[in-house]
Amino acid sequence: MRFSKAVVRGRKVILIVALLLLIPSVLGMAHTRINYDMLNYLPEDMDTVVGQNALLDEFGKGAFSFLMVENMPAKDIAALKAQIEAVPHVDAALWYDSIADLAIPMEVLPEKLYSAFNSENATLMAIFFDSSTSADETIEAVEAIRRIAGERCFVSGLSAMVTDLRDLCQREELIYVALAVALACAAMMLLLDSWLTPFVFLFSIGMAILLNLGTNVFLGEISYITKALSAVLQLAVTMDYSIFLWNSYNEQRAENADRLEAMANAIHETLLSVLGSSATTIAGFIALCFMSFTLGRDLGLVMAKGVLLGVLYCVTVLPALLLALDKPLQKTRHRSLLPSMNGFAKGVTKVFPLFLVLLVVLAPVAYNGYAGTNDEVYYNLGESLPESLPYSVASEKLQEEFDLATTHMLLVNAELPASSVKAMMDEMNRVEGVKSVLGLESLVGTMIPREMLPESALALLRSEHFELLLVNSEYKVATDEANAQIDALNGILKKYDETGMLIGEGPCMKDMIETTDHDFKVVNVISILAVFLIILLVERSLSLPFLLVIVIEFGIFINLGLPHYLGQSLPFIAPICISTIQLGATVDYAILMTTRYKEERAGGKGKKEAVRTALSACVPSILVSGFGLFAATFGVAVYSEIDIISSLCMLLARGAMVSVLCVLLVLPALLMLCDGLIRKTTLGMRTMKQEG
Repeated sequence: MRFSKAVVRGRKVILIVALLLLIPSVLGMAHTRINYDMLNYLPEDMDTVVGQNALLDEFGKGAFSFLMVENMPAKDIAALKAQIEAVPHVDAALWYDSIADLAIPMEVLPEKLYSAFNSENATLMAIFFDSSTSADETIEAVEAIRRIAGERCFVSGLSAMVTDLRDLCQREELIYVALAVALACAAMMLLLDSWLTPFVFLFSIGMAILLNLGTNVFLGEISYITKALSAVLQLAVTMDYSIFLWNSYNEQRAENADRLEAMANAIHETLLSVLGSSATTIAGFIALCFMSFTLGRDLGLVMAKGVLLGVLYCVTVLPALLLALDKPLQKTRHRSLLPSMNGFAKGVTKVFPLFLVLLVVLAPVAYNGYAGTNDEVYYNLGESLPESLPYSVASEKLQEEFDLATTHMLLVNAELPASSVKAMMDEMNRVEGVKSVLGLESLVGTMIPREMLPESALALLRSEHFELLLVNSEYKVATDEANAQIDALNGILKKYDETGMLIGEGPCMKDMIETTDHDFKVVNVISILAVFLIILLVERSLSLPFLLVIVIEFGIFINLGLPHYLGQSLPFIAPICISTIQLGATVDYAILMTTRYKEERAGGKGKKEAVRTALSACVPSILVSGFGLFAATFGVAVYSEIDIISSLCMLLARGAMVSVLCVLLVLPALLMLCDGLIRKTTLGMRTMKQEG
């Protein structure tokens, strides 16, 4: 109570401090770098990551793109190449005039080499950057190249994708927040007992969100997924805390004429409730931090911090706002639009065996769909973008003209004999789906002796320790064919050079597939164990943690199983995030009802009456919470053109509703069925009467 009374006494100071904190929050947001490259989150000790770093250290090359030029004379292409090489952070552009004079017809090149860079209507130019794939400098360089190149030129590659993704995110982000705020506000106005209160809630939560986003500056950078989702998620999962305080305050006011004392009591009660409620949500987010694919840590840390700030603002800033606006808030109160739930509760408890049968019948079906969805996720991030984006258009053009989907890079020991390199290249050229393998040996011994190659061409493909080769593939990244091809290429590479490294988007994607598959299992186990332990401590029961986790996991299986039966493929990160977030954010509904059921049993009621009373009393709170989460995420899911964002929000919105149904229908049935077991395995319940 000392804390609660201190908040009430210092309410004006609290409001002033909260408003002043908005200034550094906005500045912090502006100075937090956003990372749009998912491959940056791979573990640093992986061969692909080590190889990418070696490419940058040895050759001064980080990112790589192809520029496809349509119907342009050779002299104009040469002039364009010179302009591109003058762009800051373009290390080199490799085209025909990099290795031979334009006076020599291109047709004298070996057929395989000629066709690798030329089609009937187009030619390819390889562009190397001296900065990493998603570096700000690379993005600026891609934008400059597009301006120089014009409409007949198409830039492909991961850096082009990152550039378009950034632009799309920046256009959509304000709309995300506006939709989440508008729909959440509408939901609260309908489900709460006041027209003005939702706006006060949103102002308080909004300040907490800004502080959370501003303090991300201390992390250095965050992913675009974290930036896009953090505000929406924080609003959705912390809205409950504000509702708890408002309801508690009104209950206290009905019993206490002194509004300051009523608020102090409400803060005290809310703090105890919210700490238990937020613990499961935070546990879900913290579980993401155990992913070796560190995007999970990025999202987990930011959201755990957001929930903590949400709790802090709920018991400090919101009480100050409610007290400052007490008169208009009380004047704008109205009767709740939600009807009495007594009839609903009676109906559910009357036919509870039906819901037990549904659980038994649907559980294996839901799990089968859940397993199928996890097997059918996609990893090619380009698939999550609209087809109209410049990157998507360029990739399609590259596929049409050259049957080229991606390019791998090989770093081989510079001391490896030329004959061995040539033999290795010949063997790789025979691998299924390989269009061509290009390097110094593609030229030496054919039309141009090594000593006659320009120094710039030699420097482009050879350093003190490594020789660089390009492997053009007709397979799209992250497909089974591409991964099998990478395995075959790696096998050949290691046969000739144990220290050689196969790098690029394709190998990195393969590593990401293997990493996240392991992460999914680890995160699932950790989140379930963490939530299980929290329920164990809160409910002081050995059986209730099992029952509550079963109910929410059943909801998760349904939510994540539906895409399998609907023929939908999800982005790889969606099942990992949703399984933990839905568990952590919605298990509170089950805890709320179970706690009330225990109170009713302790008050002397039989099991049926206790479950019926608990259900009737908890339905409004659960509906408000569930619809709040649904409203905050559904609009973003419908609006966003980025499939990763859209899929995550749709799963969150649907997951909220599924969890609400599971808690309102399945949990009461389990409580009725297992009442005897619960009494025997829960502290303080052994002496309660058996029947009723």
